[in-house]
Amino acid sequence: MNRTLITGKPAWLNKKINLKDLNKTKELLADLNLNTVCEEAHCPNIGECFSSGQATFMILGDVCTRNCRFCGVTKGEPQKIDLDEPERVAQAVKRLGLKHVVITSVTRDDLKLQGADIFSRTIREIKENTRAESVEVLIPDFQGEKKLFDIVIDAKPDVLNHNVETIPALYNQVRPLADYGISLEVLKYTKEKDPSIFTKSGLMLGLGETEKEVLKVFDDLREADCDFLTLGQYLSPSKNHHPVIDFISPEKFKEYKQEALKKGFKFVASAPYVRSSYKAREALEAMKKKKNKITKIQETITKQ
Repeated sequence: MNRTLITGKPAWLNKKINLKDLNKTKELLADLNLNTVCEEAHCPNIGECFSSGQATFMILGDVCTRNCRFCGVTKGEPQKIDLDEPERVAQAVKRLGLKHVVITSVTRDDLKLQGADIFSRTIREIKENTRAESVEVLIPDFQGEKKLFDIVIDAKPDVLNHNVETIPALYNQVRPLADYGISLEVLKYTKEKDPSIFTKSGLMLGLGETEKEVLKVFDDLREADCDFLTLGQYLSPSKNHHPVIDFISPEKFKEYKQEALKKGFKFVASAPYVRSSYKAREALEAMKKKKNKITKIQETITKQ
């Protein structure tokens, strides 16, 4: 494993945020009273995404019922559900002219349906009332309740993402209220229920994992028939969160990408600043190109 003495960020983690580039998108989101994970989780790519009119919507409020030690989202007593939120997300999609829409949420263990119904309504609103070409959702684990998975799956998102986040040995430290097996089941069940939906997961690196442990997670995800994978550098949101144990070099991220592709993932994004929804549309674009290529080959064979 690449280990670096943690005395400061290495040279490859020097992304700057131009606050002026954020204003237009921030004003639109404020006007519609919408949250984004970009802001709430202190994403380092916020300047790049907001300046190009991209945003990952965070529904179900901005307070999470879980206590994950890697996440910058506020924890505590969540707000009352906003039933008009799906319509406002669709309005934002239209005003931003988004082609690929990514929706995530805080975890709402306090609700009977844990927000699955709001995910479903939001997906349907976007598909029925905007010109967006695809919808991707990054969902909580819904405590393993398959009937709640079904509510989201039946709304037909193009991509269903659920992050395992880290290796199972670190769950007690990093995700104490989550379960690695349940996270894998989210992906496996989705693919079994609707094979047309692409499944996706991601890991943060630099929390103290070993290379062997990372590769084992790759194997577990492929066994769950996970299609897409994202790998990025963990950056601690504050001194009160889990510390950064390692800075993983860009070269190591490239090595992990090649290993993941060898194991059968259809698309892998692996670099220090990669996050779950960063340039998320690229995975679907890659699948379209691959499908078109196969179709052309088949047509050529048929003509022969």
